[in-house]
Amino acid sequence: MSTLIAIGYPAEETAEQAAAEALRLAEDLVIQPDAIAAIRRDKEGKIHVTTNHHPVAGQVTWGMLWGFLFGALFFVPLFGLAVGAGLGAIMGLIDKVGIDKEFQARVRDMLQPGTSALFIIAEAVTLDKAVEALSKFGGTVLKTSLSKDAEKQLQEALSGRSQAVTA
Repeated sequence: MSTLIAIGYPAEETAEQAAAEALRLAEDLVIQPDAIAAIRRDKEGKIHVTTNHHPVAGQVTWGMLWGFLFGALFFVPLFGLAVGAGLGAIMGLIDKVGIDKEFQARVRDMLQPGTSALFIIAEAVTLDKAVEALSKFGGTVLKTSLSKDAEKQLQEALSGRSQAVTA
């Protein structure tokens, strides 16, 4: 089962820095990402998305998932989205990683002009090592399909309140 982790940051450049760190962690096999996306909203309110993803089942790509998700979140055109059979597969992916209305609202509320967020969908995560590496960026956990206890520990570590994280 894939794990979704979304972390919001108060500065617009932080998500891209954290995404670069997540890619380094992938090289070290600390995380095995299916997809990583950094989204930032500049001071004028314009949304910028940077992704690193692999194709998934059939013609569906994580890029299509990000396009659909970010389009729905921010009412932007669904860039590169092929409508039809792919839409059903995308909806299945959204259900698989647990993207619900509450999450969508939290992301919209958090991503004000001048902020950013990191999204990771991963098959496997060595949580303690990932948190240790990503905690230097701070942030607020917006969504995760981790257990409630692991999510709480992740948030505490990102806030600098805890150093020990167990999965």
